[in-house]
Amino acid sequence: MEYVEPVVGIAICLGTPVCKYLQYHRKLNDYVRNFKRIRDELNCKMEDIELQLKAELLRPLGKIPKKGVENWLKDVKEMIREALLVENKVSNGRYLCRACNGKLVDVKTREMKEFLDKAPKASEGLAMDGPSGGLPLPTSELVGEEAVRNEIWACLMQEEVSKIGVWGMGGVGKTTIMKHIHNDLLKEQRFERVIWVTISKEFNVMKVQDNIASALKAKEYLDKEEDKVRRAAILSEMLKNAGKHVLILDDVWDKVSLEEVGIPKASGGNGCKLVLTTRSEHVCKYTGCKVIKVRPLSEEEALILFLSKVGPNIVQCPTIMPTLKLVVKECAGLPLTIVMVAGTMKGEYNPRIWKNALKDLKERIGKVEGVEAEVIERLKFSFDHLKDEKVKDCFLYCALYPEDYEIHKVELIECWIAEIFIDEMDTRQEMEDKGLTILKRLEDNCLLENNTTQFGLNGIKMHDAVRDMALSITRMNPRYMIQAGSQLEELPEKGQWSPDIEKVSLMYNSISEISIDVLPTKCQLLTTLLLQHNPIKKIPYSFFLNMPCLCVLNLSYTEIESLPNSISELKNLTTLLLCDCEELRDLPCLSMLQELKKLDLSWTKIEEVPEGMDMLIKLRYLDLRVHTLKEIPAGLLPKLVHLQHLGFYENNEKTSLKAEELEPLMKLECFTGRFEDINEFNKFISSMKLSKKNLIKYHLQVGSSFMLATRDKTVTIGGVQNWEGESIMHPIEIQQLNISSCNYLRNLVDDNSSFKKVIGLRVWVCEGIECVVSLSSFASSSTHPFQSLEVLDLGDLPKLSALIMKDAGIGSATTSTSAPSATFSHLKEIRIYKCPGMKTLLPHWLLPNLQSLEEIHVGACSQLVEILGAATSKVEEKESDALIKFHLSKLRVLRLNKLPNLKSICSKSGVMVCDSLQVIKVFGDCDKLKRIPPFVPLVGNGQPFVYAPPSLTITSDTEWWESLEWDDHPNFKNVLQPLWKLLSYPTYPTYPRCWRLL
Repeated sequence: MEYVEPVVGIAICLGTPVCKYLQYHRKLNDYVRNFKRIRDELNCKMEDIELQLKAELLRPLGKIPKKGVENWLKDVKEMIREALLVENKVSNGRYLCRACNGKLVDVKTREMKEFLDKAPKASEGLAMDGPSGGLPLPTSELVGEEAVRNEIWACLMQEEVSKIGVWGMGGVGKTTIMKHIHNDLLKEQRFERVIWVTISKEFNVMKVQDNIASALKAKEYLDKEEDKVRRAAILSEMLKNAGKHVLILDDVWDKVSLEEVGIPKASGGNGCKLVLTTRSEHVCKYTGCKVIKVRPLSEEEALILFLSKVGPNIVQCPTIMPTLKLVVKECAGLPLTIVMVAGTMKGEYNPRIWKNALKDLKERIGKVEGVEAEVIERLKFSFDHLKDEKVKDCFLYCALYPEDYEIHKVELIECWIAEIFIDEMDTRQEMEDKGLTILKRLEDNCLLENNTTQFGLNGIKMHDAVRDMALSITRMNPRYMIQAGSQLEELPEKGQWSPDIEKVSLMYNSISEISIDVLPTKCQLLTTLLLQHNPIKKIPYSFFLNMPCLCVLNLSYTEIESLPNSISELKNLTTLLLCDCEELRDLPCLSMLQELKKLDLSWTKIEEVPEGMDMLIKLRYLDLRVHTLKEIPAGLLPKLVHLQHLGFYENNEKTSLKAEELEPLMKLECFTGRFEDINEFNKFISSMKLSKKNLIKYHLQVGSSFMLATRDKTVTIGGVQNWEGESIMHPIEIQQLNISSCNYLRNLVDDNSSFKKVIGLRVWVCEGIECVVSLSSFASSSTHPFQSLEVLDLGDLPKLSALIMKDAGIGSATTSTSAPSATFSHLKEIRIYKCPGMKTLLPHWLLPNLQSLEEIHVGACSQLVEILGAATSKVEEKESDALIKFHLSKLRVLRLNKLPNLKSICSKSGVMVCDSLQVIKVFGDCDKLKRIPPFVPLVGNGQPFVYAPPSLTITSDTEWWESLEWDDHPNFKNVLQPLWKLLSYPTYPTYPRCWRLL
């Protein structure tokens, strides 16, 4: 056997001329030397480009690497990896394999030489400007403040003013004013960048440095540097070369050394400005700022703001208005206080209650001395009027988070449930709904700020003055210890652990070790201990011995490797959170934790289910999304009959589930897990329907090929052998269906499975798919497949020839002249990537169904000839000279990339009717596309060749635009030329980000 491989190798080489074969054999060493030389040159070139790119990114900040440079670096790294494999094979080769090895080395050398010749040149630029100078910030309404706003703006426009300090008491509106100015600066584009960084009371140099670097899209250059001085030097260089910019430091509490942070001196000469907001005039003067004071609102402005928040109908109550004006006066012109008091009194029309509110406000303010104390007392008015003690507890819980922290709403409600601030109900959804109701009340009273608009996050924040008020309440109450985000490196001293303490928040600190010397000795009443986001590696055995009442323990995002056995002493523990403890590999026996209701072990490194888990019969919430888990013990899940939330990692084949194990879980509402095959999946869905229990949220995976879940109700079928699409049961209200690597599947719809409720459909890497809908499968035209579909993603489908096909069995795009009227009627977005069998994307007869379509993204479809097709038969083709109107009334975006055979967006005799079109982007190899179709207005006949949609922009590389032909309609070029923009790289992929993760 040992000679078989060499003989086979010689046989393979017989096709090579004998002289070449002998050359490979005799001069193998020469080939290897040349191979290594080219490899080393390529490796050096790659390192040089990476260094040059890094230097270029450090100079003109906000730049990003060119797409071609990124692709070259990625491909070269793969090439060098392959070269290493070749080198290893040659070094271990036998004498008889010399000729074949010589040929292999020669081929790989030529490939590397080709990459070397195509290396990007620094002289042509390796990076380019990023897409934006900043993102708009969410803002609340600004009433009054025009004078101070104009003063700040005027200073920003004056070259001689480089540093501005905006100061005033808490709640006077400093941050709100600056947010409006920030957004105005972005609109005006007088500065290349506008950078917003929140400082907060607990000043942390490294955190501020990271935040500034993140805003400049260059945080990676600070991540590996721990020395503050060197970090400051790097950041200073970044800012010096960031172009003309405004840096806004919000909420500065104390004197800040700009040099220590790395903020260079702003000056009129470099066009850079520094603005800080603070409660202290002294801070402004220390920093050398032009001082601008934000004063309270005038009585008239205050009244206008109050009335806008309390509701318009109140002005119709003349008996209330005199008292209302006095209430407004007690708010002292502070916008925050005005808004909060107005929110508290909204909808109240009893004059006696208004008089009592006025009396209450006066008495509160009369009891304290000092401006800040008066502000806090005014804010407490709204807190005290909550009345419901559990709602008050929900509010105070928010103060356990660090200052200026954005709390995700789902996370917060989960915490309220764990703390039993929300009464236990029959279902988890009822409790979540109650939590949302409480959040809405706190938002309406302006005790919490809704932050859902910023970056699309569904979160809330506490105004720093409101948090001050909340902390003042907790300080008077020995039940709380709050030192979140306080830069602690060890636990607070023993003396700070009061015997009456109930809730301790030490989250977001730098506590790496829990020393026995500072262990609390008397915590008999402690119920909540929050230690998440600390680099804790180990917890001593004795730590938990003096916490008999502990109910909630959060150690998430720590570096803990194991838990002490003493955790078994926590007999009252209801919630144990260990999410993202990436070093955690095992846990002690949990059988004694009989009260445990929530256990989160997601993204840990445990390999086995903790011992004793079958005894935790009160569990409601279990998250075992762990990729290292080796198995789910048989018989475990049927014992946990109260589970409402259950999660397993969908891409772990070792944790495939059996339907019979899940059948007893009658209370299950949220579920993430994997089934080995369609049969087990169908059994599970059938049992859920028989028990009349609907999953509220689910991510269900069938088979071995994993795909990301993108919606709350997602089913993924991947790598299922011999599945042809029939006989699959669907959960009620399915939103997203993902299918991948199911090569027996030919189309996605048959008469038994019409997917009526699917909102998103993603199909990738299915070799047999010929169409999405086969009309021949339907018994009647009344069937409407995909009538709710909004997003269609298709990728890597070599046989796909049409979206809808009359007969999928003949292997060609024989299409119908009509489709079921509701099919695709809600479709908003089409993404097609790497489908070489498609020649026409959307035939003309299908367009009436697509009047909801907003976006079309097509890429790497090598045989695609047209986007919108007109002729569907030879007869129609002869008549195609007649003007055809392609109606897509809501189409906004058309993106085309790497379509080498694309000849037209629509047929030569066609015009597009889509006034809503905003973006046409053409990139890559689209050399045969020589024409942009003319447009016709939605109303009126118009002149189609001199008209363009009002908001249209066209982006492309120069080569494509310059190659366009205008012979038929030369005036059309004059219309479109001002709308065209050059962009030498595609800013948006023509395929979903998820595809790039596979």
